[in-house]
Amino acid sequence: MERAAILKRLKAEKVAYLRLWFTDIMGHNKNVEVPASQFEKALDGQILFDGSSIEGFSRIEESDMLLSPDYKTFCIFPWDECGGKVARLICNVQNPDGTDFVGCPRSVLRRTCKRAAEMGYVMNAGTEAEFFLFEHGVDGEVTTRTNDAGGYFDLTPIDRGEEARRAIVQVLEQIGFEVEAAHHEVAMGQHEIDFKYSDAVTTADNIATFRFVVRKVALDFGLHATFMPKPIYGISGSGMHTHQSLFNMDGENAFYDPEAKFQISAVGLHYIAGLLKHAAAFCAITNPLVNSFKRLVPGFEAPTHVAWSERNRSPLIRVPDRRGISTRAELRSPDPACNPYLALAVMLAAGLDGIERKLAPGAPINKNIYAMSEKERSSLKINSLPANLSEAIALLARDSLMQKTLGDHIFQNYIRAKKEEWNRYIAEVHQWELDWYLTKY
Repeated sequence: MERAAILKRLKAEKVAYLRLWFTDIMGHNKNVEVPASQFEKALDGQILFDGSSIEGFSRIEESDMLLSPDYKTFCIFPWDECGGKVARLICNVQNPDGTDFVGCPRSVLRRTCKRAAEMGYVMNAGTEAEFFLFEHGVDGEVTTRTNDAGGYFDLTPIDRGEEARRAIVQVLEQIGFEVEAAHHEVAMGQHEIDFKYSDAVTTADNIATFRFVVRKVALDFGLHATFMPKPIYGISGSGMHTHQSLFNMDGENAFYDPEAKFQISAVGLHYIAGLLKHAAAFCAITNPLVNSFKRLVPGFEAPTHVAWSERNRSPLIRVPDRRGISTRAELRSPDPACNPYLALAVMLAAGLDGIERKLAPGAPINKNIYAMSEKERSSLKINSLPANLSEAIALLARDSLMQKTLGDHIFQNYIRAKKEEWNRYIAEVHQWELDWYLTKY
């Protein structure tokens, strides 16, 4: 949309407030909200905020930041909030001189997409973001109880979980999403809503918007939605399988070659090899929490080993059966707690590195990796993903491509924050320790 068209619609729809959204380094949505009197100033990118108040953004002596809106992200939410309708624009964070702020995750992805364009490619990505719906307790506290006992694709009796999922789909469609499917997932209380793939930046914007809508609508139903990867021990966790492909400037899928083995082009194989090469290092970005690694364990369909297949779901990467324009690589490790801008940026950078260096992914693994012995995996040179956040951060810190992709500011601040998170975790006394040790020693 153009500036004039946005202003016209804001007035016609009697919008009272405009939210200028941005994302911090950890992937949390932030916003500065302005009233109607400031709409023109906001659209001109003249709204300042204090960057020193945002974790990892800037020092106090460099605190002034501008919010530069991307007009393509304009939407009006289909509900009223305390005085009127609310609209939204996603922004790039800029310095007062109009240059991109080095700590803006969206700018990191835009920069990586520009590099892909210089190589002649556009990244398209689609995600399958899973989430849980839980009940609140009698005092309003969040619990891990669910009123839904369904399983994968189940048709359960109507309950608030199913009703909330349908309401989420309706809101997403009203603000411009093309929802392709919605269904119950494997675990009790677990759901998935899939929306159409798009270019990388649009997909990251959509993930950020999706998480907001899911949590807001769930709250309206008296439920708590969480994208925490593994909220309950012993059942499946929530992933965000990420389907990705490169298209050339003629709109052709660069991963497809009808004459090649598996009908996967050399470009596609090099891209997959790049993902495999850097997967252990970018795991700290795609799986950013201490809790993320409690999902990446054997026995719950989450990938734990670095391999690929053109059909098998047990490796880290698979190429779904469809070919032609739908040829793509599905990376199965990311989870929905990640910063979508940084996650897509590091995945794309890894794939492009594979293309530039003409890396080979090796033979596809079409046996069930979960059922292999350690000796079998070793003979096939199948490595494992990091076992915990500490290992993941150490691997990230040693990967020069990841540092170059993220930029020094985000790279250093992210590693610092995650080391602090790990140190807090290992210093805490957890209930498991009390259950196992208190009466034995």
